[in-house]
Amino acid sequence: MQTGDDEEMNTIFIAGHARLPSGMAAKSIYETLTITAEIDKKYGVIVSTRCTLATMHAQEFMEQLLRGHSLRDGMDKPLASLHEHYFGKAGSALESALKDLYKQYEKWIAHVQSDETKQ
Repeated sequence: MQTGDDEEMNTIFIAGHARLPSGMAAKSIYETLTITAEIDKKYGVIVSTRCTLATMHAQEFMEQLLRGHSLRDGMDKPLASLHEHYFGKAGSALESALKDLYKQYEKWIAHVQSDETKQ
């Protein structure tokens, strides 16, 4: 994350949420699964992510899976990567959280475009 006194941040922070299935370790800690992402404003590229899966290993795996994808290209590639590489109980919740994350990104894009037309 880049910050400075006179510099505008080059990234945004977005979160996507979904309900966890029963019987998951993370469910004893959280009711919902959250995926957060730091996203480059200009290119829509996921710079870093975190999620509320129970183990650090799972969290790091999701980081590897998602980092580098551009949300400007939609969610097809990140979702395909998820389906190809993740086979845990939280698969459906991760998919829903990713879709929610993308929905939040689209809201941010609409907000930016609305601000630009006002100027």
